[in-house]
Amino acid sequence: MTFTFRTALPSEFTDADRVLRAAFTPYLARLGRDIPADYYKWLPASIERGDVFVAEEGGRVVGVAATERREAELFLDRLAVDPSKQGTGLGRWLLQRLDEVARSRGDRSLSLITAEMMDHLIKLYSGHGFEIVHRGPPDHGKDAHMRVHMVKRL
Repeated sequence: MTFTFRTALPSEFTDADRVLRAAFTPYLARLGRDIPADYYKWLPASIERGDVFVAEEGGRVVGVAATERREAELFLDRLAVDPSKQGTGLGRWLLQRLDEVARSRGDRSLSLITAEMMDHLIKLYSGHGFEIVHRGPPDHGKDAHMRVHMVKRL
């Protein structure tokens, strides 16, 4: 597998949206929710700010990392891998690239929030050096499933 990591281009909104929806539809279904049509309405502005990164293989977007810059921290809002590439190590590879981005910006940590019931995601993030620092209900109130807040110190 040969992937290229880079900042998403505005013209790749549709590709990024496709990967995000394909990866997050099962996640939200387990939470008892559907993805509404406007779920990723924030994506074009995030791409314009340079906060969305893609993994490309053979000219096709196969991974998306939507981030948010915070004080001395890179917050990972969404990490999505095309279902055809899940289980190939692409998620770990994307996390390594995000480490590089955060370090190059002088950030001291990476952070994220995921559903507590998603054991495979907690295992992935823990294996990459993230630690659970807090558990609690989601801020948005759209479901009652507990979330884990994870941080990786750089």
